[in-house]
Parts: sequence; C-alpha cells; structure tokens
Amino acid sequence: MSRLVITDQSTKRVQMIEINRISPNLRQPRKSFNTRELFSLADSIHRYGILQPLSVRKRADENYELVSGERRLRAADLLKMDTVPCIIVNADERTSAAMAIVENIQRSDLNIFEEAEAISTLKELYNMTQEEIASSLSVSQSYVANKLRILRLNEDQRKLILENSLTERHCRSLIRISDEKRQNEALDHIIRHSLNVAGTESYIDKLLSDKPRHAVTTKPKQLKDIRIFYNSIDKAIKTVRNFGINVSSEFNEKDDRTEINIIVPKHLNL
Repeated sequence: MSRLVITDQSTKRVQMIEINRISPNLRQPRKSFNTRELFSLADSIHRYGILQPLSVRKRADENYELVSGERRLRAADLLKMDTVPCIIVNADERTSAAMAIVENIQRSDLNIFEEAEAISTLKELYNMTQEEIASSLSVSQSYVANKLRILRLNEDQRKLILENSLTERHCRSLIRISDEKRQNEALDHIIRHSLNVAGTESYIDKLLSDKPRHAVTTKPKQLKDIRIFYNSIDKAIKTVRNFGINVSSEFNEKDDRTEINIIVPKHLNL
C-alpha cells in the first residue's frame, strides 16, 4: 500500500512560461468554474498581477503540465496574457495528480460532488484507506466516509441537487433509500416542497418506516402441514368423480418424496 507523501521538490525559482505551453492537469477535480469569479480574478490580476505563481511540471516534449493554479491560468488567458509566473515542480505524473487533488480539496469552492470525486480519485490513485486520506487532509475519517457515500447518487440526481442548492446532508438522507426509483421520487418531493435538512430527514424516516408494513402484507402464505395438500387432492378427485369421470390416483412413497399420479381415461363415458 502506498502512502501519500508529497515533498517540496520545486526549483523555488519563479520562471515566466508561455501560456500556450501549459496543458491542464487531467486529474483536476473541479469540473465547473464560476464565470463571474473568473472575471473578478482577472480584474484583480489586471490591477495587481499574479501574486502566487502557478505550479507546473515539465513534460517529455519540453512543454509543461499544470499542477496547481488553474483558476489563475484561466483568468490570465481571459486577459490575453502571453506568459504567467510558474514554479517548476520535480514530480512524476502520479505525484502531480495527487498534488492537484489535495490542493483543490483544501479549497472551499469545490461543489460537494467535485470534492467527493477528488477524494475518491485520491483513494484509487494511491490505494489509500479512508483513515490515511483523513490523516493526509487533516480531517476525520467520518468526514471522508460521508464524502464518498454521496457518490452513490447518479449523475442526474447530482445535477438536480446542485441546481436546487441542496446540501450534503440532503444527499446523505437520500442514500438511505436503496431503490433508485424511490430515491428519484423522494428527491422530486424534496425539491417541490423546498424541504430543509430537518424536513428531509423526517420525510425519509416516514418513507422507510412505511416499508416494513408493506412487506408484511405481500409475504406469501406458507403451507404448514402437507396433509392439507393431500386432502385437497382427494377432494378434487372426488369432485371429478361426481361428474361421472372415472379418475383414479396413486400415491408412491419414496425415500425423499411422495409421488402422486392422477389417472384420467382418454375416452370419457359422459
């Protein structure tokens, strides 16, 4: 098992690098960028410059891959800047990915699913336990576990949750429902009625408490005495005989079963 250890292996020297030589980090956990915030950052950079250099790593083709600072890079691109200040980090692809993930997890502007996906990627990248991830991020193990649990929700559900500004606690309530169809119905109810967290928890508690009663009513009846079955067959045969049909039956006892043969004549004397 690999332990995540990221040491400071940068050159410590700031270099100006052309924007068109810097490619994005494919492990970047942030999937969406707020346009207004980018323009606000671009305005700040226009006034004061980029105060914190970007981190990049050199690739085999002599170009660079971004390690951290994608918002600054995007804002600089909006300003049509040719170069940006960078610190070159001596890291392989795996370590570069981990550095990008950790930096973004520790920021406050990831949405709840981006943060959960980032933690999941970190877990897969380094085969780390939840306890090890928690230690690396300086958070509790339950914090990591709760983040990973909300990834059980599908993409459509996540989109509705974000569009309606629902919280992680709403998500944790929803995943208590195991059936996806019932999850969707519950989510629709929560959104239509603008339920807060307490209202959502109460609503889902009621949904789950109703389920066992429904299960009892649909439980199939069990035949407790096989003699009842035999008597039913005898009654059926007698009923047929009353209509003048000479039906007969044979019961053959075997070691592990009883074989019942019902004999009906081909030519009926009606």
